[in-house]
Amino acid sequence: MMNDSQHILDDVLSRWHSWAKSYKANQQTPRDPIFRDAKSGRGWDSTDEIIEDEIQNSMMEAVDFQVSEMQDPYRAAIYILARNLSTGRSVWLSPRLPVDPMERATIISEARIQLTRRLQAAGVM
Repeated sequence: MMNDSQHILDDVLSRWHSWAKSYKANQQTPRDPIFRDAKSGRGWDSTDEIIEDEIQNSMMEAVDFQVSEMQDPYRAAIYILARNLSTGRSVWLSPRLPVDPMERATIISEARIQLTRRLQAAGVM
């Protein structure tokens, strides 16, 4: 039986996986330094949409940082958990995790606990 924090973590991990998957490094030719912080216009977005996007990006960056600071195999467990949650399937596995389902479930459970504590301390949850 899942409690509220587990449901919240599942939602955050699903959104984080989609956010991280959509990231693309800037592969354009270098621009004039005066325009390095320029962003395209968002004339069709409301103020609320712009603020919501900024909050979402800040939150996902915090999740990304907290996950990157975790040690393997817990980090690998979070990556696989997030991918499974995002796709709605439980088919993805990692070679960094144990083959034994009981051992793997223990590591995933410990990784969830670690990440929940990290995100609570960071103010994300």
